[in-house]
Amino acid sequence: MGSNDDHEQMSRRSFLAAASGAVIASSVVAGGWDDRATAEVAPVPAADTAPFQTGVVEANGLQFHYLEAGQGPLALCLHGFPDSPFSYRYLMPALAQAGYRAVVPYMRGYAPTQVPARYCTTTDLAADVAALRQAFKGDDKAVLIAHDWGTVAAYGAAQLEPTAWRRIVIMNVPPLLVVGQMMFQYPQIKREFYWWFFQMHASNDAVRADDFKFIDGIWADWSPGYNAQADLPHAKDCLRDPANLDAALGYYRTFFNPDRFMSPPMIEEQGKTWGKPITQETLYLHGSQDGLFPLDADGLKRVPPFIGPRSQAVMVDGVGHFMLVEKPQNVNNHILGFIAG
Repeated sequence: MGSNDDHEQMSRRSFLAAASGAVIASSVVAGGWDDRATAEVAPVPAADTAPFQTGVVEANGLQFHYLEAGQGPLALCLHGFPDSPFSYRYLMPALAQAGYRAVVPYMRGYAPTQVPARYCTTTDLAADVAALRQAFKGDDKAVLIAHDWGTVAAYGAAQLEPTAWRRIVIMNVPPLLVVGQMMFQYPQIKREFYWWFFQMHASNDAVRADDFKFIDGIWADWSPGYNAQADLPHAKDCLRDPANLDAALGYYRTFFNPDRFMSPPMIEEQGKTWGKPITQETLYLHGSQDGLFPLDADGLKRVPPFIGPRSQAVMVDGVGHFMLVEKPQNVNNHILGFIAG
């Protein structure tokens, strides 16, 4: 779907066909998943982050690195997989101009943020958001903006602190009950192949192979037709160290753990984090060309009842999963108009 030949992006099928031999040779024969001695972490190019301030803060027992811009009430922005704070490069200045302190942390495990001692749970993600709000002194004017795995953290944070955020914006990952209605349909299982593939530790080497061609394929599949040349290096830099990659894949290994998935304890845990309606006023944005979670108009109508009574959902035409960088002016207008209300 929509691969970019100019930058040799590959679909998941092409990647798996090309890389399977290398994975077997490097992972199974070597008998290990890490190559920590030879791993290098490439720094984010200074020119790309020059407009933003950088910092480090301790929250929920971890050292979080972050980018920020502006002064005023907190606008905490959360990224997902495989991504980085760089995807907020268009929204951050707009938030700053609107009078907010826009802060985008590198999510737990994503370099240069600290790698946690164990794989994270959705409970951990919710606690991270609450702790970050406190660390950045978010008050009753603070807003929360989230994409992909960041949305799971945001759903959980809304449950954990139901009066903490004045407005919440969620992008491209529907609430748990809507995802549950989709995930076991055959077309969706094909799109979600990586959820199950990541349960195998051989996937660590498969994702890293050939300068993370896997990530090229994911972006091409999820945002068909978008040229991600500027975005991919940043997403990859967050995961170049094997420990960071393992931590990021760990999000999937806990949620989709075959020993726990759909068990009563797991269902109860997810219900407490992102399985219940939330009370805050919330805007849900979804891309009309999202290659991960395709939703039509009828599907979009199912979203607000599950998010909560003060929610609304908007389809953003002509964008895929990574909408923040595909049509930034359009997306920014939706977000700024909503949080200004």
